[in-house]
Amino acid sequence: MEKGSDGLRERLLARLPQPENVAAYREEVASMLAKHNKGLTAEKWSNYILGACVVWLLAVSNSTWGPNLDSTAQHVLQVFAAVFFFLLGVGSLKVYNHRNQMEVLKEVKQVQLQVLELQASLRKDGAE
Repeated sequence: MEKGSDGLRERLLARLPQPENVAAYREEVASMLAKHNKGLTAEKWSNYILGACVVWLLAVSNSTWGPNLDSTAQHVLQVFAAVFFFLLGVGSLKVYNHRNQMEVLKEVKQVQLQVLELQASLRKDGAE
């Protein structure tokens, strides 16, 4: 078990950025955060659309907007609205979770960049 964890440790340490590559790593982090932000925006919009579908289904099933429907059709639409409402709740929790993960990731990357800058500064001062 220790041998496997040592291999994992070595692989993780091998992926750490070097202080010489701070500018490239900063750009990589910025593009990664932008990509995650786009995904979060897409999730939010899908929730908005799903919420609009729930409102529309409930309005149609109550015959306040649209044609008069028989009771079976109204119940089917209400069941669809309930399922979509459940999916909307799950999607909202997903967006909340991803937003919090993004905040933690931003903080971690900010600290990591500060450490890299300090390491680069120390190496520069040590070389002089």
